[in-house]
Amino acid sequence: MAVKTTVLSENTVFGKLGAIAEHGWSIFLETEHGNYLFDTGQGKVLLNNARIFKKDLASIKGIILSHHHIDHTGGLLEAVKAVDSKLIDVYAHPEIFKDGYLIRSDYQHIGVPFSRSVLESNGANFKFNKEFTQIAPDIYLSGEVPRLTDFEFGDTDIVLKSHEGYIRDEVMDDQSIIIKTPKGLFVILGCSHAGIINILNYAIKMTGENRIHTVIGGTHLWPVSEVQKEKSIQALKEFRIERLGVSHCTGLKVSTRLAQEFGGRFFHCNVGTVVSV
Repeated sequence: MAVKTTVLSENTVFGKLGAIAEHGWSIFLETEHGNYLFDTGQGKVLLNNARIFKKDLASIKGIILSHHHIDHTGGLLEAVKAVDSKLIDVYAHPEIFKDGYLIRSDYQHIGVPFSRSVLESNGANFKFNKEFTQIAPDIYLSGEVPRLTDFEFGDTDIVLKSHEGYIRDEVMDDQSIIIKTPKGLFVILGCSHAGIINILNYAIKMTGENRIHTVIGGTHLWPVSEVQKEKSIQALKEFRIERLGVSHCTGLKVSTRLAQEFGGRFFHCNVGTVVSV
């Protein structure tokens, strides 16, 4: 199956007049089975960049959310309103509306900035999944990814507000898109809170396809320990990925290292980047 992705929201933009960058992530996904929007960024650039790159948000048949954080869900209401039909399927984990906070400097709310009722009144039809789920032929959502590696620990400064106070958020709602193509798997990451190695191993296990052709998206290797960075990079090399396009939460330092390790197979997936398989 042929697929094409265009980056609508990301932290950087180069040489794309009229396009705008933001700390966020959103992909316009075109497939033989229809168009989808994967994440919506913070909502500051989505409509502008869709117009600049001539991507018709009204044409999408579904919106897919990688997890609840605002830099992936902030444009959700605009995206829902942009769809022609009265209802638009929104694929997400059932805990997408949990009360998440970041505590790197102060307690900052980072959850979905809209209530479920507001989104539904504007046409959002939520389809919740925890399991590995097929949404169209050869297009899958990972669902909750088992945390099996002994070095991918995730963040300690992302928390949930609960009756007992603030508790660590394991971000179990983190999920990716996995597409089977004749050349191998095309994996589109959100933020890889489950660990990029866990995600890729799970994609292979659940699809039975051990060839990974293309991986794009956030690797979440910027805020983790040096030990986790090193072990993740070494493990990534073992997959023999044909193309690795990182973005968003990867960070410039890790991106530079990955460029050295992967050479011509590496690229940065910034605003306006088009990837086809």
